[in-house]
Amino acid sequence: MFYPRLSGDRYINPLTDFGFKRLFGTEPNKNILIDFLNVILPPQHRVKDLTYRSTENLGNTPIDRKAIFDLYCQSEKGEKFIVEMQKAKHNYFKDRSIYYASFPIQDQAQKGDWNYKLAPVYTIGILDFVFDEDKNDDNFLHIVELKDQDCHVFYEKLKFIYLELPKFNKTIDQLDNHFDKWLFLLKHLPDLEEPPLPLQENVFIQLFEVAQIASFSQVEREAYESSLKYYRDMKGVIETAREEGREEGREEGMRSLLCKQLFRKLGTLPDEIRILLNQLTLEQLDELSEALFDLENLQDLDNWFRGMSDRG
Repeated sequence: MFYPRLSGDRYINPLTDFGFKRLFGTEPNKNILIDFLNVILPPQHRVKDLTYRSTENLGNTPIDRKAIFDLYCQSEKGEKFIVEMQKAKHNYFKDRSIYYASFPIQDQAQKGDWNYKLAPVYTIGILDFVFDEDKNDDNFLHIVELKDQDCHVFYEKLKFIYLELPKFNKTIDQLDNHFDKWLFLLKHLPDLEEPPLPLQENVFIQLFEVAQIASFSQVEREAYESSLKYYRDMKGVIETAREEGREEGREEGMRSLLCKQLFRKLGTLPDEIRILLNQLTLEQLDELSEALFDLENLQDLDNWFRGMSDRG
């Protein structure tokens, strides 16, 4: 697949790790995140100000697995927000969302006499894929709450909001509201040469300024190039897996591709690693494909297998 030279792109891709955190994860630009949150939050939880929290949570005991969020912040009223950018399909993404949400809930525990009153917790997932069960559903915004058997909200302070970006297909002339404009930018920012007239609002003008590659330092540019390569490589792996899967059967195609990718990145694989690879299920192969680009050496790969074994 052909990609234009990076020097020809004027604006960053917000779906890359670097682009996402540059736009949403820095203190000077937090009003951009506030504007985005307010376009999808219910009125009673609109944010006036927020503070960034550590994106790494180690749990309460040494045996708790740590959670690392893309963004974790808290509003001036105490609401907790986890914002995740998910670039590729993950079979247990919903499970992971529930797991992640448990950390800001537990963090609210107070020593001594405590009445268990909790602040609201929101998990927001910006997805560059579509859930399998939603492929025939045109809705790209999903708001999930705890409800009883009569569909009455049982607990209003825990919400999961998912945006399936591939389903959003409006053109610039079809944007009806601020929400549409945000989705268009998330999906098409790197394709733009100039800020279109419908997007010349104050918050978007700031976003365009922050997103200009020409203003990057050399260090920032190199970091972005690395992040963009990661994003494109992941897309390539997914597409190749689909093609090989159609030819060889998805499981064997995925296994063959992962072996090739691991060899290119880590070198010759020990026999015990090859044996473990052959024992992975299709779901586990999908998980390994997502983790692939975070593996720096054979020890990282061994730790991944140990983590998989611990989950049973």
